Amino acid sequence: MEKGDLLMASGAASRSEDEESMAGQKRSMSQVSGVIPKRRSSSRFIKRKKFDDELVESSLVKSCSRAKGPSGMEPGRCSGSEPSSSEKKKQVASKSVSVPVAASPTPSPSTTKRMKKSKQPLQVTKDLGRWKPADDLLLINAVLQTNDLTAVHLGMKFSCRFSLREVQERWYALLYDPIISKMACQAMRQLHPEAIAAIQSKVLYSKGEEELLSSIGSTSQPTLETFQELLNTHPHIFYPSRTAKSLQIHWQLMKQYYLLEDQTVQPLPKGDQVLNFSDAEDMIDDSKLKDARDEALEHELTVADRRQKREIRQLEQELHKWQVLVDSITGMSSPDFDNQTLAVLRGRMVRYLMRSREITLGRATKDNQIDVDLSLEGPAWKISRKQGVIKLKNNGDFFIVNEGRRPLYIDGRPVLPGNKWKLSNNSVVEIACLRFVFLINQDLIALIKAEAAKISQQ
Repeated sequence: MEKGDLLMASGAASRSEDEESMAGQKRSMSQVSGVIPKRRSSSRFIKRKKFDDELVESSLVKSCSRAKGPSGMEPGRCSGSEPSSSEKKKQVASKSVSVPVAASPTPSPSTTKRMKKSKQPLQVTKDLGRWKPADDLLLINAVLQTNDLTAVHLGMKFSCRFSLREVQERWYALLYDPIISKMACQAMRQLHPEAIAAIQSKVLYSKGEEELLSSIGSTSQPTLETFQELLNTHPHIFYPSRTAKSLQIHWQLMKQYYLLEDQTVQPLPKGDQVLNFSDAEDMIDDSKLKDARDEALEHELTVADRRQKREIRQLEQELHKWQVLVDSITGMSSPDFDNQTLAVLRGRMVRYLMRSREITLGRATKDNQIDVDLSLEGPAWKISRKQGVIKLKNNGDFFIVNEGRRPLYIDGRPVLPGNKWKLSNNSVVEIACLRFVFLINQDLIALIKAEAAKISQQ
């Protein structure tokens, strides 16, 4: 066992010495030949870092292929597997004696792919610039209709605002530049049929088409059948995409601008100054615009006004009678104070009796029970569940404390949250959008004050 261990240790030591000597010979050979081994690269998008042993093996494979060439390389020797120590010694001896031969300039697969790609013709996928395929198709159709680039520039609406020179240059390029014309034709063939139909519907009208449309009189009332008959009669003059509806719309435009045969344009005034709207407005006499004075109408209006004022005055005098009737209908008659009612908070619909020295005002809910539910009077969604407290002190004075989130108004004066205010007889209490009148039982309060004075004297 000890001899076997010694042999294995000596073999490992000799293998490490052989590897070091081979690496030194490799460096000297590369320095002599002037060829620096390139690091292996991959065409993958994501590259992982190589370990040191992989870098050494790849450099050995490349140097071996350069030294021996494709014919002298033994199969399976430079494939990345580790050779034995005897084979390494032979390789080192042969490399030290022989002179390294430069590798033949055989193109790598990556370079051949690049050469193939470069030899392929360039595909026309580049953008045409400001001129879109729709613009080119519109330009071609419009020029074929009018034979006038100026009319096309003034009458057609392109995707960009081109100048007349740009329109001319584009038309000449489409005619005489083979590259641009080929690119434009390929782009126009890719347009959708609906887009082509929409472009053809915008084409300008030729002179022959407008002459046929102007033959229809302005006083007549042509229908769609009239224009359809015109299309059927002259199919060689009208553009193929014309319809009876489009002809009718264009005829109406010609009629609006006085372009029909039986229409004449009114000449401008011969003077140097043309009358505009502001000058015509200055020439108008305001006195002529006023209507003549009608004395009978004014007398009738005065009599009606006097009659209405008399009726209003009579209603004001009978107001107390109507108030009694309203109170009897709504059930809100004047409060009859008894010995237990200290005060009354009267609203438009209901009234609340105060029979204790302290009551709470607010909005009643399932979880919150209060003395005075203000939701019975009207909309109370802006009122807090506990809006305020009315208290009676021993001296006979009433005070209201605001415990809600919104201010109260007593006789038009705001009471902010957390503050209190003294209530007197006939005070107007406004809570949110609800108004109440606070009425005090003067007789009962007088008795309370008298009792309080006796107690204080004792």
